[in-house]
Amino acid sequence: MGNLDIITGILIAANVLVSYKGFGDFNFFNKYKFHVGSIKGGEQIRLFSSGFLHADTQHLLFNMLTLYFFADVVITLLSPIQFLFVYIGSLLVGSLLSLYFHKNEYSYSAVGASGAVSGVIYSAILLQPGMNLYLFFIPIPIPAYLFGIGYLLYSIYGMKNRIGNIGHDAHFGGAIGGYLITLFLSPWLFQTNLLMIGLLALPIILLFVLKQMGKI
Repeated sequence: MGNLDIITGILIAANVLVSYKGFGDFNFFNKYKFHVGSIKGGEQIRLFSSGFLHADTQHLLFNMLTLYFFADVVITLLSPIQFLFVYIGSLLVGSLLSLYFHKNEYSYSAVGASGAVSGVIYSAILLQPGMNLYLFFIPIPIPAYLFGIGYLLYSIYGMKNRIGNIGHDAHFGGAIGGYLITLFLSPWLFQTNLLMIGLLALPIILLFVLKQMGKI
């Protein structure tokens, strides 16, 4: 993990340029952020453009560092173009799930590449579930598939309890996008990693069961 492919570099540069434009131009930020009322009024470009805006430098730095560390796994095991499909597709699925959960909250707004980055993370975990991840507050290796399942379970908890100023639904939607697009691009995974495909699907199934039950 951690090599900088040209596609990753372009995506990071685009996020930095668009975000810094938004930091200094409130009208630009307001015009392209995710905003339910505006999207339902016909401004669907916000489903895409909001994924390149960030709330502040810390928000931008965290997303870009995470992208940098996980992108190489997807690029190596798929291809740069397929990685781009994962990134853009996850961004859009994250925005669409957020719109689905907030469709009646016309003032709801959000920004950030977190949906796209979550899709890249989940794609990398699906492709290489046995890799170990290290979190700065847990000094022991965590199997990637356990991290992925735990990440989505926490996202469900965050959605249910509205924890923090975080778009948990966009994170979850991005992960769904990364999961589905990776399976579409890599059908060989059904022969080599069928158990992991099932395990990583469990939080996704749980989310929609809870939604149908009105629990979230």
